[in-house]
Amino acid sequence: MQNVTVVDHPLIQHKLTIMRNKATSTASFRRLLREIAHLLCYEVTRDLEVEMVPIETPIEEMESPTLKGKKLVFASILRAGNGLLEGMLDLVPAARVAHIGIYRDHETLQPIEYYFKAPSNLDDRLVIVVDPMLATANSAIAAISKLKERGANKLRFLCLLAAPEGIEKFTKAHPDVPVFTAAIDSHLNEKGYIVPGLGDAGDRMYGTR
Repeated sequence: MQNVTVVDHPLIQHKLTIMRNKATSTASFRRLLREIAHLLCYEVTRDLEVEMVPIETPIEEMESPTLKGKKLVFASILRAGNGLLEGMLDLVPAARVAHIGIYRDHETLQPIEYYFKAPSNLDDRLVIVVDPMLATANSAIAAISKLKERGANKLRFLCLLAAPEGIEKFTKAHPDVPVFTAAIDSHLNEKGYIVPGLGDAGDRMYGTR
């Protein structure tokens, strides 16, 4: 699919298989999501700009690459997005963080916003929005729209699983925002869940129902 990158590294696929298993414990699910976030973070940040700076090693002086520009922003769609966020921050601890509180009405499947807090100056930062599931895409579309209203113009969306219906809807709404995912599953069921999927990521991560 255009503007969609499937990160099919064997380690990611192996860990994802364990996460899909309904017998996997809450603790294991949470740990695996964090580990996969490390691996996905490599891909979504692969083309970050660098600049050469002078340093001195124990042996000699040299020019060495460092990240260029203002610090990244990781935007977590609450609550499940925090599972990916924590793993991303392990690799980029200096990143700024935005929290976007959106939940899906189980009857209408439409997004309902209840919280938004983001750093200033989003217009000159790369913003990576994270949420484990791109199902109906309603929450992701609303979150991206909110960030754009606040000035963000360099955005990427990172998820664990995506449904074809969600990708189609998301890319129509935000064709300028690349999507990175570990897998594209078969379809959505009548309740808006990804099939075969892994269930509700937030419930499995926090042990709720």
